Amino acid sequence: MNNLPIGIFDSGIGGLTVLNEIMRVLPNESLIYLGDTARVPYGTRNKDIINKFALELTRFLLKQKVKALVIACNTISAVSLSEIKKVTGKIPVIDVISPTVSFAMNRTQTNVLGIIGTRATVNSRVYDKQVKKKNKAITILSKACPLFVPLVEERMINDKATKLIAEEYLSGFDRSKIDTLILGCTHYPLLTKVINETLGNKVRLIDSAKPTAEELKKVLTKKNLLSNKKPTHHFYVTDIHPKMEEMVNLIFDNNFPGKLEKINL
Repeated sequence: MNNLPIGIFDSGIGGLTVLNEIMRVLPNESLIYLGDTARVPYGTRNKDIINKFALELTRFLLKQKVKALVIACNTISAVSLSEIKKVTGKIPVIDVISPTVSFAMNRTQTNVLGIIGTRATVNSRVYDKQVKKKNKAITILSKACPLFVPLVEERMINDKATKLIAEEYLSGFDRSKIDTLILGCTHYPLLTKVINETLGNKVRLIDSAKPTAEELKKVLTKKNLLSNKKPTHHFYVTDIHPKMEEMVNLIFDNNFPGKLEKINL
């Protein structure tokens, strides 16, 4: 079991930001990534469709004989985690929300957390529920930012339109006391610059990559599943276009350790 790969999946390529951190934290682990780029974004879809897509991705990775699954997608984590666990058996499943909530709660000084995400993630109120379960004194301000994902997928990171949309989405935080903002979508770290410019440097941005990678390491260590062999990496997507490859190179600073392979689910 130790030298089997870890499966990581997302609705698109945003989950590669999580994979990149996992490679840093667990350099000996073999990884299989699956991005459903043909059907991104998921955040605007209803629960039944998200569950259907999420289970298709899960079953593909289970066929690859993975030893653990990482849901590198906030929307899938928020909507489909319980459904995914029904089909994974004893294989550990790490979502991006639980470790990120704990990470952010340990860093706020004002006890006011901001959360941005897709419409499906925000409407699920999963962040709110997890925060309140751990500390009822923390105030949560949430905002759905549905256009951020397609803007990232289209590599419009520094466009004027993106800055205007960010100002519109984030204006509600202006008069709040948030000092910590959870980027509740794995695409959003690619918009860190424009979000920082909009909110100012006094607001700490928390993305899910680091806490998720650390949680994965903790789980594998506890279960004695750490690898001791030279790793291999495979990157599968359900569609490929030129801008996508540009975005992948941006995420990996032009050091992408493989190539994108198109597959059909």
